[in-house]
Amino acid sequence: MSLLRRVAALISGATSGTTSGTTATPSPGPAGGASSRYAPEIDGEPDPGEVVWAWVPYEDDPSQGKDRPVLVLDTAGSGEADGWVGLMLSSQDHDRDAADEARHGRYWMDVGSGGWDSQGRPSEVRLDRLIHLERDGVRREGAALDARIFDEVVAAVRGLPG
Repeated sequence: MSLLRRVAALISGATSGTTSGTTATPSPGPAGGASSRYAPEIDGEPDPGEVVWAWVPYEDDPSQGKDRPVLVLDTAGSGEADGWVGLMLSSQDHDRDAADEARHGRYWMDVGSGGWDSQGRPSEVRLDRLIHLERDGVRREGAALDARIFDEVVAAVRGLPG
């Protein structure tokens, strides 16, 4: 299965296998058909629409990374151990260099502030880098994103070029 199809399957929840560890792959763009539905629950388990904290590997050196907030889009499969897929958040402002970021295939969207950031800083979500989270890779729940913004993020992922 090609990487593009595998990532699309992860977003739609129709995969038969997963990778191990927290991994990051390019998101599928318009062919992905993201079918995520907003479903946060206060139950200690990550749900679509929630922002959780997890270890995210750096792109240029996957052996290193940092703990950061991740917006959960969907489960990563039908099995209980499959984990979740999501998109990383950043408090850095990428609006001023959006054209340069897009030139390098990086697309960001403002999502505002929320309980995931103790300092209340506004955040942006990176649309083109899908993060796979295993069950034991999630450190804590941060907060739920507003449902309208979650739907806008999913639509933006579908609308990516490529």
